[in-house]
Amino acid sequence: MGRGAKATLFCLCLGLLLCFPAQSRTQRRATRANRAHANRAKIEKPAPAALKVEDINNPANAPALGPEAERSAIVRAQILLDRQHFSAGEIDGHYGTNLMKTIAAYQASHNLPKNPQMGPETWSALNADNAPALVSYTIVAEDVAGPFYQIPSDMMEQAKLPALGYSSPQEALGERVHCSPKLLQELNPGKALDKPGEQILVPNVVVLQSPGPAATVVVSKSDSSVTALDEQGRVLGYYSATIGSEHDPLPVGKWKILGLRRNPVFHYNPGLFWDADPKHQKAEIKAGPNNPVGVVWISLSKEHYGIHGSPEPSRIGHTESHGCIRMTNWDALELAGMVKPNTPAVLTE
Repeated sequence: MGRGAKATLFCLCLGLLLCFPAQSRTQRRATRANRAHANRAKIEKPAPAALKVEDINNPANAPALGPEAERSAIVRAQILLDRQHFSAGEIDGHYGTNLMKTIAAYQASHNLPKNPQMGPETWSALNADNAPALVSYTIVAEDVAGPFYQIPSDMMEQAKLPALGYSSPQEALGERVHCSPKLLQELNPGKALDKPGEQILVPNVVVLQSPGPAATVVVSKSDSSVTALDEQGRVLGYYSATIGSEHDPLPVGKWKILGLRRNPVFHYNPGLFWDADPKHQKAEIKAGPNNPVGVVWISLSKEHYGIHGSPEPSRIGHTESHGCIRMTNWDALELAGMVKPNTPAVLTE
């Protein structure tokens, strides 16, 4: 902000102050009291209720969903949708835009009444899958063997690492079961998530049946989603995604998938990034789940653009990208198993 702009802003604020009568001493005292009360209310805000495992696994636990809904029901809904290949991203027990859009997509594809609160018809359809939402898992030595890395945010520092692996056993376990490490710990109070032999509860996201081959992939900027369709136009999978930005808009149009690379090395070229540090040079970022493009790169016929994984699943659908289509690592891997070279990719507003 320049000096002239600051002066104008100061004058405007001063003018506003002169337009209103000064508060009396009593009014000022009341204002201070109200502020103190508001601050106490913020401090004394109760912690979210503990998750109840029995409720997450209970098909009768089917209330209306919303930001204030019981979190056990939200976790159950996220798991059941994930098992049907409708991914709201990371399973975290929070009701947000990703979950709202995923519910809407599931309802539309199954000819169910549109209801962002789920509704009995949607719960009934999801509960047709009678597998438990949570299952037991015993941590093994390989889960905690590492190596684990503290991942720096600076690209040039990342280039110095021998691999872009997980930062902790909790992160590795969370990715395997599509769950935030924080929620995983919440599901297992008092349990050590880095101890071999520890038996824990995890989301039951392993589904033996493949969605099938995709005839078309549709990327929607407005919906922040990637949808795989079969030859009849039926939805095989729906995935929350981060898509483009103001500086790097999604290249709307009809493109094709050229191929894919699993565990890709990322060739960092600061010249392609509008916000790159001017001191940066071209660098090679080693493969791994915390690589900037995650564990898979699906190349598009539009040069420099692709569909790929992400090192930060919690940010999917909530941030911007440098033009590409970013998904959670597990969703990107599932999509990679459904496409092949020349599969049409339709990128829409």
